[in-house]
Amino acid sequence: MKNITRVLSEEHQHILKVIEIVLNECTQIENGKEPDKTFFNEVINFIKKYADGYHHAKEEGILFKAMLANMENMHCNPIPVMLHEHDTGRQYVKGMIEALACDNKQELIENAKGYCYLLQNHIYKEDNVLYPMAEQALDESQKQQVEELYNLVQADEFSEIIIQAFIDKISRLKSI
Repeated sequence: MKNITRVLSEEHQHILKVIEIVLNECTQIENGKEPDKTFFNEVINFIKKYADGYHHAKEEGILFKAMLANMENMHCNPIPVMLHEHDTGRQYVKGMIEALACDNKQELIENAKGYCYLLQNHIYKEDNVLYPMAEQALDESQKQQVEELYNLVQADEFSEIIIQAFIDKISRLKSI
């Protein structure tokens, strides 16, 4: 039996590692450290390209559509909530960008922490509710189609090695 959400859950682990680093950085800023613009720009780039542009693109453009086409196999529809949370995350990222541009430390922390807490909760819901629902709702043929569409989204810039190198890089940036 094909598992089409395993890869998405694995991507969540990368996102959660970055979130942990960002929350640590926010704590340091709250304790008097000046914000590191390079660090936050790297994080924003990761969020926009990987978390949103790559991971959320697979969820929104492929998995959610497949699930919506199979509503008769689902006991409820959690997708509007998931989409709303994706949009809320994008607003937090926009807030971080604006805070960096204005050198507004408080707004930066509020938006960064808001994004992190939202995504921690969001990922929990996807891994423990939405993804098991998807695995149940879709038949093997539909799962094969979803997997084929995922493969079209795959990008060399998001290999396991490159993502781990990025996480290592921002870990070093935060410890400077």
